[in-house]
Amino acid sequence: MDERTARQRVTATARMMETAGLAEAFGHVSSRWGDGFLITSTRPFATAGTDDLIRVDDSAAPPPGGGEVPLETPMHAAVYLARPDVGAVCRAHPPAVVAWGTNNTDLPLLHGLGALAGVTVRVHADIDLITTLEQAAAIAASLGADSALILRANGCLAVGATPLEALTRLYYLEERAQVALAGTASPTPYPDWGPRLTHTTGELSRAMAWVEAAFATPPERPR
Repeated sequence: MDERTARQRVTATARMMETAGLAEAFGHVSSRWGDGFLITSTRPFATAGTDDLIRVDDSAAPPPGGGEVPLETPMHAAVYLARPDVGAVCRAHPPAVVAWGTNNTDLPLLHGLGALAGVTVRVHADIDLITTLEQAAAIAASLGADSALILRANGCLAVGATPLEALTRLYYLEERAQVALAGTASPTPYPDWGPRLTHTTGELSRAMAWVEAAFATPPERPR
């Protein structure tokens, strides 16, 4: 894949994230590239283009004249360092996840499609913005081998092999939070998800195709 294609995928994912109602003024999408990663700037997703993406090296240091780099760029760097399997990160503040994140309780798995966000979804207790590599390393530790993490009072992140996969996991993380909030005051997870989870890999592929078809916008016009 060349850099132009990589930039198009990140930009398209950011726009889908906004169209799906998963991001407001604060959120970012990144994808591995070269010896670092590409990340969206602080510009609104709807008006940002591929040229607005910022190349960041593994140290999370923005390049000279790097533009409007998100404050939490170190979070992406730390996840990539800790997780060689992760190719993309989506960071957002979807409403149901934000509501669940006002407490410090793991998000329960209460419906099958919720597993598309991973079997376990923890809440990271630090309510501060993650602006240093030290804070970011703690985020990566809390994420562990999972596919999503809620940041207490501060939204969430989801990871995947590609930007579209990360976005799909984010979409179903939000749905999982909606189901949990709509349930009983103290929802009890089912005792054995094993047989049901054998279908999750196939469901993820279908879900990714659906998310792309449902929320994709026309390609950006040449400037």
